[in-house]
Order: sequence, then structure tokens, then C-alpha cells
Amino acid sequence: MAAEIERKFLVAGDSWRALVRDRSRFRQAYLANRGTTSVRVRIFDDAAARLTIKSGKSEMVRDEFEYPIPLEDAEEMLALRLGAVIEKTRYRVPLEGHVWEVDVFSGENEGLVLAEIELSAPDEMFAKPLWLGEEVTGDPRYYNSELAVRPFKNWRDGTVPGDQDAGRETG
Repeated sequence: MAAEIERKFLVAGDSWRALVRDRSRFRQAYLANRGTTSVRVRIFDDAAARLTIKSGKSEMVRDEFEYPIPLEDAEEMLALRLGAVIEKTRYRVPLEGHVWEVDVFSGENEGLVLAEIELSAPDEMFAKPLWLGEEVTGDPRYYNSELAVRPFKNWRDGTVPGDQDAGRETG
């Protein structure tokens, strides 16, 4: 088991693009999402897939279990999902001893751009590039599992991001 320690920010500008080292395209879906625990299937560049289980200890630290699975199984699992398929391109941006992951969302979450940095300790210091916007670490609206059931496009269409009943069936 590995602990994941990360901080997440909105991106304010695109000067990060000049620093990109590489990129990957993801399609992912959530098979279960309950409280602080989620089960996700992710397909990378239509070539490989992983099943991931995450369980939160705090806003910044989560246990993470991740396993490779056959691509064909992952494609079938997408049909079992809760909410929408998350589509995004992840760009890796090295900066002062860390690698930022900048996610540019498409599909239901088009227009959203987030940057994440993984740390070795919750209090680890890191350089904040000028293209970082507001920190959203711990804001559940920006969890991918939440974006699957309350897509970013709906926020601009009048849906209140914090509305716990938005987009859910009742009864």
C-alpha cells in the first residue's frame, strides 16, 4: 500500500505549456464511491488500464491501491460506472525538483484545468509557479469522483456545485 499526498490547484493561465515534458490521455470511471473510499478504472492512451482503490485519511493524504488490468476488462467496466466517464489529458511539468500534473479536462468537464503536485510529506515545501490559481485541495467539487456525478459544465449552467442533490436520482 502506498500513501498518496497531494495538493490540488486551479490553473490560471497557460504559461505551463512551454514546460511540458510529456502527456497522456485518460478515460476513467468510478465503479464505487462511498464516503472517503472510491474504486476507479482508468484507461491510459487507449493502450493500458489500471484499477485503483483510494481511501481518504485527510484532505491531503489517502491510501492508494493500484493494479494493472486487461484493457478489454477496463472497457467493459466503463459500462458499470457511476455518472459520466472522466476524459482528460494529463501534462507532466517538471519544476524545481517536483513534477506537476496538469489535467485539461474534456467531455462533460471541458473548461476545467487543474494542477496537482505529489509530496513526500504533508508539510513539504514546494515552489508555486505563477500559473497556479486558487488551491482546491480538500474541496470535494474538484474530486474526479464528484466530477463524474456533477460535471463542471453544469456549474456554468446554473447548477450549484455544492448542491448535494444536483444530478442524482431519487426514489
